[in-house]
Amino acid sequence: MRGRDIPPGVPEFIPLVRFAFNQFGNVKSVHFIPNYIEPRNIPQCALVEMKDLMQVEAVVSMTSNHYFMVFGMPRSVRARLAEVNMFNDRPKMPRKTIQCQWLDENDPDFKVAQKIKDLTRLNAAQSAFLLKQQLQEEERLAKHQQDILNTNYKKHEVIDNIMVDGTTRRLANRYNLRYD
Repeated sequence: MRGRDIPPGVPEFIPLVRFAFNQFGNVKSVHFIPNYIEPRNIPQCALVEMKDLMQVEAVVSMTSNHYFMVFGMPRSVRARLAEVNMFNDRPKMPRKTIQCQWLDENDPDFKVAQKIKDLTRLNAAQSAFLLKQQLQEEERLAKHQQDILNTNYKKHEVIDNIMVDGTTRRLANRYNLRYD
């Protein structure tokens, strides 16, 4: 789940997220995933483990088609199935160690290190662009969900007004129907 309203480093949101997802089934555990892409104060992801796959699929389909309610308020949420690389406790690659050292300009590995440095900058720019696109997508999703909520509210208001002002009673009399 990716939520716009989950501030980074706030552990007291775990019961809130657990309570919100319990409407779809039994939640086993909730873990917040740190965001390593940007050091800014941006939304976090939460890894929510459900009891079985059917409940997970229900969450994914419901959050993609409808607004997600948390304590009666719609939230901009995206859900997807978990993958292995989402977990920070995955095993490290065998026979792979990281070594750091300073290089001189006439060192044969200097050009390789320079290319890696340039690639790192390029990757940082690409990840910043992707993050910007992702935040725009979340804003579009939030706007779409708010529009759906407003439409449903207006429908309920119209139905309530029809019941209160006696229009249903007059229509029932007009068409010779019983109105209780």
